[in-house]
Amino acid sequence: MNLTFKRILLLGDNRLTASIAVCLLHAGHEVALYNLSGNNLRPMIMQDLEKNEGNFSEGLSIGNYDLVICISREDLEVKQQLITRVERYVGAETPIAINSESISLQDISATASNPERIIGMNWSEPAHTSFFLEIFCNSITNQQLVQEVFEESKLHWQKDPYLLKNGRGIRSRMLSALMREAFFLVENDYVRIEDIDRACRNDAGYYLPFAGNFRYMDLMGAYMYGVVMQDLNPELSKNKHIPEFCRKLFQSGAEGMRDGKGFYEYEEGEAEEWEKKFRKFSYEIKDVISKYNHETVGEL
Repeated sequence: MNLTFKRILLLGDNRLTASIAVCLLHAGHEVALYNLSGNNLRPMIMQDLEKNEGNFSEGLSIGNYDLVICISREDLEVKQQLITRVERYVGAETPIAINSESISLQDISATASNPERIIGMNWSEPAHTSFFLEIFCNSITNQQLVQEVFEESKLHWQKDPYLLKNGRGIRSRMLSALMREAFFLVENDYVRIEDIDRACRNDAGYYLPFAGNFRYMDLMGAYMYGVVMQDLNPELSKNKHIPEFCRKLFQSGAEGMRDGKGFYEYEEGEAEEWEKKFRKFSYEIKDVISKYNHETVGEL
């Protein structure tokens, strides 16, 4: 296998990090994992690997890495400090990819010794079953490195990536717009939380894995959506606040199913059942999306 980045250093401490490790190991990379908090990610990684699959090690040491991937919480100082730390362990030309949902790449790389090799990269969990990968850069980023990472993800990571050059991602902006309207509708007693989930799952959730918003409008007849939006858009929420019903939840540090504190209540053992269902679903939906990929639709 002709890998551009054979040896990859991966830093993080959550389930997303574990699933990225699986994705990279499936692709044939040598992966050195450094756990930022001491959480044991090995069991989560090993459950999705075949016996003796992949070259996997743990720990941080100076080495000849071809690529660094960092997964950290959404905090500018944390991200800058992580990059500064990583720079002590890798070569001056080694590309460093880091996730960011709301902070610009310009701000993240402002304190880096080699800002031109810093690349934005957002993943979706589980990374080893999702085709999602958001790559973003800016005017000072080394474009050759960006293109190499883009091609690697497409050829070997089984991703359907897209590249943004304004230094910010778009995934969280679109999701936040959807959630703002959902918050507005619940806060003003139009619907219940359960109704929001049913509307999303049984409509948008039904077609988005197949087409995406714009292709679906083409499929259904684009003019119809223009008529609806002309009347509806002025009424959509422009709120900048987070409603009180979920503000307390967010501020408490609630982790949903993981600690039993979320928008829903969970009985003992129920969270584990949801985890099993989600794991099974992630593999099944990957197969469905693969069958109806936009690049192969003409072959059906």
